[in-house]
Amino acid sequence: MPETRRSLLQHFEQSRAALLASIDGLTTAQMLEPTLDGWSVKDHLAHLAFWDDLRADEVVRLSSGYASVLKMSLEQDHAANMLAFGVRREISLEQSRWELDHSYARLVVALTSATGVALDPAAYGEAGVLSRHGFEHAGYIREWRGRQGF
Repeated sequence: MPETRRSLLQHFEQSRAALLASIDGLTTAQMLEPTLDGWSVKDHLAHLAFWDDLRADEVVRLSSGYASVLKMSLEQDHAANMLAFGVRREISLEQSRWELDHSYARLVVALTSATGVALDPAAYGEAGVLSRHGFEHAGYIREWRGRQGF
């Protein structure tokens, strides 16, 4: 069922707010600590930026009348995640935050201009337009903070 631009933008605004709330007050050292299932909070931010970059491209692609190129198997999804993790692992926290902000801004621009099938969640592959990805990672971070006591 097609969504409206407004509902999609609200969805990602809420996801973004949940993510930012989950990292609020963390120190640099806490953000860099690789104790969140082997990843650091910084790594989770870079991971989300990677997927939002792909998602923004998908919105533009579908708005241009082309098909999704991100319909992946579970193995392909895992491989994409591991590749993105490997190539972004060494970036700084500052760059990770920039990547997150930049990819989110690209996604907002793409959604603001979305047309036709780009408003239909069923048209998407792995980088879905109604993704719960940001909410999921916010939850992982909150749970991790609880276990760590901060």
